[in-house]
This record gives sequence, structure tokens and C-alpha cells, in this order.
Amino acid sequence: MPSKPIFQLRGIGVDYPTPAGTVTGVDDITVDIPARGMTVLAGPSGSGKSTLLRVLGLLERPARGTLTFQGADTGRLRHAERRALRRDHLGLIFQNPPDNLFAYLNVADNLRAAAESARTECRPDEILRQLGLDGTGRWRISALSGGQQQRLAFGCALARQSSVILADEPTSQLDEASADLVLDTLRFLVDQDFAVLVASHDERLISLGDRIARLHKGKLEGVEHTTAGSGEPGGTR
Repeated sequence: MPSKPIFQLRGIGVDYPTPAGTVTGVDDITVDIPARGMTVLAGPSGSGKSTLLRVLGLLERPARGTLTFQGADTGRLRHAERRALRRDHLGLIFQNPPDNLFAYLNVADNLRAAAESARTECRPDEILRQLGLDGTGRWRISALSGGQQQRLAFGCALARQSSVILADEPTSQLDEASADLVLDTLRFLVDQDFAVLVASHDERLISLGDRIARLHKGKLEGVEHTTAGSGEPGGTR
């Protein structure tokens, strides 16, 4: 059976004021995001994929359209309610690895802090084992490679027990070997039945997606389903 959409976007548009006038980041985006598997927002720089991910992460309010999460209209939520929803359900991973972590805490304490922020409990050693970071619990963040730091950032989302993981260009700051660690982590998360949303122009990462939403100049060109017989909802309306 297909899973119900976790996100539903209808006519989403985002505008930015500039000295030269209003610039549209994304316009008239209508799409459903399933509650399992990996959806990749793909497109060149300036296509609107990071803007759309910020809307999905409740970091940005759209100027037009509606966004529902698990059936609730997020446009009706107050600031504190949006913040609580992000804390309890959404794991956000930014493209610069250090931006996702507390440099003054060691590896295990970053996981504990993430769990505490979401009022959950975690077993740091178990999460580190799952992510191939065994034995690094007492390490300083600076002792980790960029790929290991991004893995730990995903681990913090696990510690918070996030139901959705959103990552903005998670391999763009990494060399190929470090990027491989992130790709392995994404495969693991998909296998654990998370809803994973990634904005990327990395073709190796894009090839992992169950669904690829192609954006160009702020418009959604279409959604490709790459998993045969997945039966997941999605696509443009």
C-alpha cells in the first residue's frame, strides 16, 4: 500500500525583496512528499531547491500557497508552534558540516544534547555504531573528517527521533571519500524507513533517490519515480 504524504504543497511561492525589485525563489510548486523513502530536490544553482527545502523545514514561510505536514496546515501555526514542530519532528542538516554541531562538545555529548533538545533519550554508542563511528564518542568535533561530521549530524537527527530528515547539499563541501560516507548514511536512513528529503546537484546522490523532483528557475518541471513498483504518491498536479 502506498504511504500517505507527510508533506503536501499546493501552489507554493516564495519571493525575496531586493534593491532591484522582487525576486521569486520558487513559484507555484504543487507536489506530495511520501512518508518513506528519499525524495531529492534536484537542479542547478539558483533553481530554487534550497529555498523549497527551507519551506519544508519550516524555516521560511511561503508568500503564496499552502503547506501541510501530516495533514495540518502549517500556515496557521504560530512561531512557537512551528519551532516545536521542527524540534519534535524535523531533523535539519546544513551543507557546511560544522554548522550542524557544537564544537565545544565531544561527539557523544553532541548526540546527548540533540536528544535533550527534543526531550528524547538516546544511546550514543549505539548510534555511533550504526553510523560507522565506533570509538569516537570522546573525540572532539575537530578530530572528525568532514564526512564524519556530516554523519554525526545525521546521528543527531536520529538522537532527536526525527520523523523527517532534511539535508541541504550535504555533500557539496566534501571530497569524494567523505561524500561516500554521507551516501552510505543516506542509504542507512532510507533502509530504516525515514522520510528523507535532500536538495542536491550531486549526481551520485541524486541517483539514490526514490523520487527526483526536478526544479529549474524556481519551477517544478516534474517528479521522476526511480523505484520500480514503489507505488508512492507524488508528482505534479
